[in-house]
Amino acid sequence: MIVTVLKRDGRIVGYNEEKIKAAIRKAMLATEAGEDETLIQRIADRIGQRGRSQMSVEEIQDLVELELMKSPRKEVARCYISYRQKRSVARRAKVRDMFLEIINAKNNDITRENANMNADTPAGMMMKFASETTKPFVDDYLLSEEAFEAVRNNYLHIHDKDYYPTKSLTCVQHPLDKILTGGFMAGHGESRPAKRIETASVMACITMETAQNEMHGGQAIPAFDFYLAPFVRKSFIEEVKIIENLNGVNLSHLYDAEIEDYIVRDLDGLEGDARFLQHAINRTAGRVHQAMEAFIHNMNTIHSRGGNQVVFSSINYGTDTSAEGRCIIRELLNSTYEGVGGGATAIFPIQIWKKKTGVSYKPGDRNYDLYQLACKVTARRFFPNFVNLDATYNHHELWTPDDPKRYRYEVATMGCRTRVFENRFGEKTSIGRGNISFSTINIVRLAIECMNIEDKQERIDTFFAKLDRVLEVTARQLDDRFNFQKTAMAKQFPLLMSQLWVGAENLKPEDRIDSVINQGTLGIGFIGLAECLIALIGKHHGESDEAQALGLKIITYMRDRVNEFSERYRHNYSVLATPAEGLSGKFTRRDRKDFGEIPGVTDKIYYTNSNHVPVYYHCSPKHKAEIEAPYHELTRGGHIFYVEIDGDATHNPQAIADVVDLMDRYNIGYCSVNHNRNRCMDCGYEDASEGLEVCPRCGGKHIDRLQRITGYLVGTTDRWNSGKLAELNDRVVHK
Repeated sequence: MIVTVLKRDGRIVGYNEEKIKAAIRKAMLATEAGEDETLIQRIADRIGQRGRSQMSVEEIQDLVELELMKSPRKEVARCYISYRQKRSVARRAKVRDMFLEIINAKNNDITRENANMNADTPAGMMMKFASETTKPFVDDYLLSEEAFEAVRNNYLHIHDKDYYPTKSLTCVQHPLDKILTGGFMAGHGESRPAKRIETASVMACITMETAQNEMHGGQAIPAFDFYLAPFVRKSFIEEVKIIENLNGVNLSHLYDAEIEDYIVRDLDGLEGDARFLQHAINRTAGRVHQAMEAFIHNMNTIHSRGGNQVVFSSINYGTDTSAEGRCIIRELLNSTYEGVGGGATAIFPIQIWKKKTGVSYKPGDRNYDLYQLACKVTARRFFPNFVNLDATYNHHELWTPDDPKRYRYEVATMGCRTRVFENRFGEKTSIGRGNISFSTINIVRLAIECMNIEDKQERIDTFFAKLDRVLEVTARQLDDRFNFQKTAMAKQFPLLMSQLWVGAENLKPEDRIDSVINQGTLGIGFIGLAECLIALIGKHHGESDEAQALGLKIITYMRDRVNEFSERYRHNYSVLATPAEGLSGKFTRRDRKDFGEIPGVTDKIYYTNSNHVPVYYHCSPKHKAEIEAPYHELTRGGHIFYVEIDGDATHNPQAIADVVDLMDRYNIGYCSVNHNRNRCMDCGYEDASEGLEVCPRCGGKHIDRLQRITGYLVGTTDRWNSGKLAELNDRVVHK
């Protein structure tokens, strides 16, 4: 007797004879004689009684064919066989059609899922072939039944599911000082420790490129200024030695000379040591500038992951007050302002200014002049973004201004918004840690399912009950993935698990990574708070105090449950304000199909990112800050606040500073500023004029808007998926 059935996707389900009867009935209805219920039941009984306790779908269908061939209705058998063949062809056709779209470089949401990836190149095509065929394997063999159902029913999205079988982690903040002072192995080559600023710059690029091939997320450097500063002094000493050789003098007493700043000045009027010192400073500053130029150029041209995409890179800086650290910051900003190639805005690395009162924010702070320069550069080049070390939840009790390694206690962010700081299982720091994996809940769908409940309180209570169930499933799914990831051996991640991840230096190549992996975070994300609130009470949090109170209640509830999961499963769970890119339209398409167009909820082809006020909602930057700021403390896995400003910001750096002041006033953790920037795709010319259609430099008409997609820039909107393009077109200026 058949008890269970092994499905094609590997799942085991209970035997249901009604499915057999329905299939036979369809075949009979395709014949002239029509259906015969008695024969249908007789065949179903025989198969159910004579089969083994567990059989596969294909084996059961073979039995149906045999029984039909033995029956008087052989024409039904022929129809049934034909139907099976068509179904098989249809299953293969889905894969075929998808492959053809990739092969033909069609611009759709599959090939434009990630705007940082060029799916039109051979390497990009290979990545998409692998990605789209790996995801079903994960569904069939690596997910639990409840996680699979949550994904299938559009409640849950598992990020980077195509990388799931590789056991790779998401991202990491590089302890670059270890690399620069100790060297590293990359592939078949070996890199010696750096001795000068040019080498340090190149090694910073190579370590991020190498790690990118071992991970499925991004790479970040948490203290770029601190890490590279020693090599400014080393390069300065080299310049002094060159002067010694040229002039036949001993200048060793200048090697450790006190230098206020590496500022280029004219040598006229200077004599003796003063002239030698300034000449060495001038030469050193020039070398640092070239090294920063090379760093930015390399991060926009060195490809990873089989040549498919540039490294998704981020660097944090701004709080090194030494002359050498300030030189790194100044020349990095100057190089960024100048642009790359013909003056184009650099897409990577994502640059992040560390705002710290007493250090890098207020007049009188040692690095205040560099903060002003950072605002000027952002006004033209979108970067740097700003992370707020003064936010209450970004404080570290061990931070002191006179500690030369205080950067260990400064929060650093990466990519679109990822934040890793608190740690139940080791030191509270961003360095050598990252996100392990994350999944996002479709809270909009949960709210839509409650809309038919008339009583408001009952509707909201039902929503929270549904949310609780999906949170439980998500926590278990992330724990399952963690338990799969931790079985990897250190040798599978040669750089990451030898020199980058905290504690990895103690691992041998054959060791499993389970002893160190738990230093990272597991993120539970959400999307569409605005649409969720509209579905529940008719307004979003930007337009209603009641909606704002409910929104904070929802995300606070998620935060509290996540803290419970951390204790139960012994992980660093965190709530993430999901940087939805491909997901922005994915959830919406299915919900529109299932529920139709609901005004304010599914009437657009995208859901609003995380806890943001909708992009189409007209409000002031101050109001937007007041609404979104409280969510930052709740979403410690990552968050971002952004403002859209009007016109040409190039000559208005104060507009950037005004936004940063909002961070300080409202306890905001991380922010960026968007503004208008045109780019000629033929020659790279850029300006901020409104409605530019013809390039004034080359006459080309291929003009694109340089824009931030979720937290990072994209050189062309041609690579944006339909959901994000629709969102871009709906964005309004905040004023």
